[in-house]
Amino acid sequence: MEGYELVAKESEFEQDGRKEVIVDDVPVLLIKQDGKYYAIEDVCSHDGQPLTDGPIENCQITCPRHGAKFDLATGAALCMPATEGIPTYDIKIEAGEIWLCEN
Repeated sequence: MEGYELVAKESEFEQDGRKEVIVDDVPVLLIKQDGKYYAIEDVCSHDGQPLTDGPIENCQITCPRHGAKFDLATGAALCMPATEGIPTYDIKIEAGEIWLCEN
């Protein structure tokens, strides 16, 4: 698939889960929640720290460092201290393979 990069297989995820991947030298967090996949840049826009271990609830991830929240689907910043959103990635699944492309 032109413009997309193979990053994982669906078989790597059970119910909900997450996996750190690299897309074009950028850290990306691939998340499966409630049967749906999301992919966001794995860097908080507030202080540049990874979101990897942040709690996920209601389609939002919370930065474990200062509590900024981001929408998994859009990357929008939802509360202070973050004022800018984070990039998201388009996801395609074919034959059990997960492919990502930056939006």
